[in-house]
Amino acid sequence: MAESMKGMHRTCRAAEVTEAMIGSEVTLMGWVQKSRNKGGIVFTDLRDRSGIMQLIFEDGTIDSEGFEKAGKLRAEFVIAVTGTVQKRAGAINEKLATGTMEVAVKYLRVLAEAETPPFPIEENSKTKDEIRLTHRYLDLRRPDLQRNMMLRSEVAYLTREYFHKEGFCEIETPMLGKSTPEGARDYLVPSRVHPGSFYALPQSPQLFKQLLMCSGYDRYIQIAKCFRDEDLRADRQPEFTQIDMELSFVDVDDVIDVNERYLKYIFKEALGVDVQTPIPRMPWIEAMNRYGSDKPDIRFGMELIDVSDIAKDFDFVVFQNALKQKDGSVRGINVKGQGDMGRKQIDKLVEMAKGYGAGGLAYIQMKNDGSVKSSFAKFMTDEQQAALIAAMGGEKGDLLLFAADRNKIVWNVLGALRLHFRDELGLARKDDFRFLWIVEFPLLEWSDEENRFMAMHHPFTMPMEEDWDKIDSDPGAVRAKAYDITLNGNEIGGGSVRIHQNDIQEKMFEVLGFTKERAWEQFRFLLSAFKYGVPPHAGLAYGLDRLVMLMTGADTIRDVIAFPKVKDASDLMTEAPSRVDAKQLEELALQVPEEEA
Repeated sequence: MAESMKGMHRTCRAAEVTEAMIGSEVTLMGWVQKSRNKGGIVFTDLRDRSGIMQLIFEDGTIDSEGFEKAGKLRAEFVIAVTGTVQKRAGAINEKLATGTMEVAVKYLRVLAEAETPPFPIEENSKTKDEIRLTHRYLDLRRPDLQRNMMLRSEVAYLTREYFHKEGFCEIETPMLGKSTPEGARDYLVPSRVHPGSFYALPQSPQLFKQLLMCSGYDRYIQIAKCFRDEDLRADRQPEFTQIDMELSFVDVDDVIDVNERYLKYIFKEALGVDVQTPIPRMPWIEAMNRYGSDKPDIRFGMELIDVSDIAKDFDFVVFQNALKQKDGSVRGINVKGQGDMGRKQIDKLVEMAKGYGAGGLAYIQMKNDGSVKSSFAKFMTDEQQAALIAAMGGEKGDLLLFAADRNKIVWNVLGALRLHFRDELGLARKDDFRFLWIVEFPLLEWSDEENRFMAMHHPFTMPMEEDWDKIDSDPGAVRAKAYDITLNGNEIGGGSVRIHQNDIQEKMFEVLGFTKERAWEQFRFLLSAFKYGVPPHAGLAYGLDRLVMLMTGADTIRDVIAFPKVKDASDLMTEAPSRVDAKQLEELALQVPEEEA
């Protein structure tokens, strides 16, 4: 039967006990990790969020009733104990911070009994995700997840502390707002008071933080919940958290400066890691050409090599067709030490390339026995092959892979293959933190689906002044005052200088296909504010979940979010989303089709 803890007060957490406390009396409370009854003595590991302390129950040290209760302890029982800290009489556990000590228990109370959990509460659980997420309240007891959540808490605290010292005001923006075009799908909330009308949950506080700059708050910060109705992946959830900021009277260098100092601060304080500043900057086009990605992992080489000048003379229709296109190219990567790769493995790489839009993948194998095998040997002379291998830096034992198509497809294919080999060959360490700013993004990108230019970031991004004269003649060549901060192949934050001049903003809407009437319909509150004196301003937002994921070395942001969703955006624990009763639907003036009810 569960007992009260009345009269007992915890003196410290389990792993806060130190050797300086040997001989002192402590009161600890937590969960039973495991218990071993040896007859006249019971050993129990007590676990709380700080770690584990070994307890020892001996008949005579504790009364007979307490010793009897100790013999019945099982995993996940919640207990309170009072006892004396002493050096371990038995073997030392070097894996534990408390491994040289134990507590000789004098008093024991069982605060709550527990059924056997559906999976062990242990580090790096091999239990299926579905089972762990259904019982997330148990999963969160695991020490590795608890460390993740405590680091997340530390990062949030350090973030607020840093930006407060930098003169930022923390201001909350609304959760219920207006649906706006562009970007991902909104989550909509029906209004009971205004039947047929809907609020949208914020994809970001973008418009509101710009309004705060119009309102004179100068420097704004918020740890903000955001929502996007989009397909999930390892580092994406339908609801996520941003570290969101906006600054007035600044340009690109000012935003980068305050954020480099922020990253240096939180990594030093939370992890003891020294971030070297200034962080390197790389133009978007250079990142795409070298790494096939605008969030490149620079911890290893295997850079893309443009061999179009050599390939243009090959009698290979795949290369020729690619190079006939306006933005076509032939590029390759050199995978060192994989020249003897088997045909089945190469076929899998070809299928992977097709999955990224390519028609296939050409290759040259430079085998360790000195022979050379190429999938397109008959389309080139020996001299041409030698020139191609030389351009790729090919040596005995190398595997040379080539993609030929429009640049966008070539970048996607080789960028993805590069990351595939990073993981397969173990080319990068998780604790090697390599930051990189990507700058000078294109302002616009063409959408074949929409048959128009779309804003690469959002419609309020300031173009680079030196490119603005191309906005009518060559819109795709206009660069933006935009910047992303990347870490180990992940975008952890991004932002831009905002448009604050009406004529530039109206032109942007025109290029994006907005009529003046539609622009005012969608963004009336922002455009109205811009009539009353708006300062130059810029901002940036980090994905807090992704940042903490990288800091902890977790493989997915689910491991740094307390109650995450699964791939279909459902919550296995609460069974959300769920049906609601007819009365609620009637109040909201909604109808659900019968076949879906």
